[in-house]
Amino acid sequence: MTHSVRRLNTGVDGLDDILSGGLPSGQMYLLEGDPGTGKTTLAMQFIRAAIAQGERALYVTLSEPASELQNSALSHGWDIQSIPISEFVPEEASFSADQQYTVFHPSEVELASTIQRLTAEIESLNPDRLVIDSLSELRLLASDAMRYRRQLLALKQFFAGRQTTVLMLDDLTGETRDLQLQSIAHGVIRLEKLPRSYGSTRRRVEILKLRGSTFREGFHDYTIQHGGLVVYPRLVAAEHTQDFANERIASGNGSLDAMFGGGIARGSATLISGPAGSGKSTVAMQYAYAAALRGDRAIVYAFDEVLRTAKDRVKALGMDIDTVIEQGTLAMSQVDPAELSPGEFIAQIRADVEQKDTRVVVVDSLNGLLNSMPGERDVVLQLHELVAYLNQNGIITIMILAQQGLIGAMQSQLDISYLADTVVLLRYFEVRGSIRQVISVLKQRVGRHERSLRELHFGPRGIQVGEPLRDLQGVLTGVPQFVNSGASNMLLQRDGEGNES
Repeated sequence: MTHSVRRLNTGVDGLDDILSGGLPSGQMYLLEGDPGTGKTTLAMQFIRAAIAQGERALYVTLSEPASELQNSALSHGWDIQSIPISEFVPEEASFSADQQYTVFHPSEVELASTIQRLTAEIESLNPDRLVIDSLSELRLLASDAMRYRRQLLALKQFFAGRQTTVLMLDDLTGETRDLQLQSIAHGVIRLEKLPRSYGSTRRRVEILKLRGSTFREGFHDYTIQHGGLVVYPRLVAAEHTQDFANERIASGNGSLDAMFGGGIARGSATLISGPAGSGKSTVAMQYAYAAALRGDRAIVYAFDEVLRTAKDRVKALGMDIDTVIEQGTLAMSQVDPAELSPGEFIAQIRADVEQKDTRVVVVDSLNGLLNSMPGERDVVLQLHELVAYLNQNGIITIMILAQQGLIGAMQSQLDISYLADTVVLLRYFEVRGSIRQVISVLKQRVGRHERSLRELHFGPRGIQVGEPLRDLQGVLTGVPQFVNSGASNMLLQRDGEGNES
């Protein structure tokens, strides 16, 4: 006979997801993190969730007066008048008695006496949920580390016969990391801040321990917003999959689709790589726009280009994107990598796919996404999960990667071409004193594709794709050579204004 453990929601949906539904009830947990990581905010959400469900709750504060807790709660739009607060503060920091709070004065009382008063308060209220904020103050009251740990063991024994779920906060201000404190707790949650040289601080949470219960390991990004902590669980692609039709999606440009063997396969990722200004974003937008015209919702995440400029550019090519944006089948989102965490960005994509039925996702560009991540290894791992998730849900993913250089050999910040099902290469080349552009499909895992190089041109009539450049060699070097005199006829003939003639 299996015994099901009742789980308590923490007040943070993303954290409950990581904890496989919440914290097992009736246990003692440790929430640790440096000052400013949001421990008190999370503890308040934990208590508010109890009040919302009609449970009894108690918030014991040793580190700051109740008035400061009230101000902090108001900054999030919360009213905590209904939350019982026991305030343990030094006598000189106390104010007049308040009927709403129970005030103790432990300034000259040893740890044992403080614990005794605390247990008496708990016995009186018999709360379902309890927060002790924070253990650092109890540590200061102890004469030595051994006595401090013994008192915590006694406190744990006190809760053993009760159904109270205890959340103890620790701001890690001790001289050394207290592993014995972690061993006492049934579970340990750690909040971390990762300062960056520019932009907002990145925050992440990790479940270090949860006895007898499954949880999602690793780091998960979170932000502190108006309304509390928002946790973005790490994406695990294997948990998300659905059936979809195997078909190819056309761009509306026959010559371009022919290079892909009829279009891009649904449930595949395409990487468009090339130097700045070579047309990567325009080619990607062609597929997003065509999908929007068919009624399949598409979204473009723009890291590098201002949305107004991007819209003006594609309008000049004959794409009426204002209409499809008004219809809701095309969305364009400006992304600031300096203010964004990778987990938050991936959560935005998931919301677009699962809540808005988005079928085409364009990331423009991976270079901007790279700047929001702490290291190259994290980039590859998170992109792998994101691409797998989108593929398994039948989404067409188009990723743009800007390469360094203009002519000849190109370099990228990292090689992620193996993650893509299709790789498209754009290059500049010189001919007769002018700069031309070329497009080719280097790789495609599903179906046949064209392996030739074709000239690429952008004009009022949109994207123009020329015939295969079979009589030129060395195009990818930037300075090709004509194999015979007839090769000139294979190039698109343009007038002085860049229009095809």
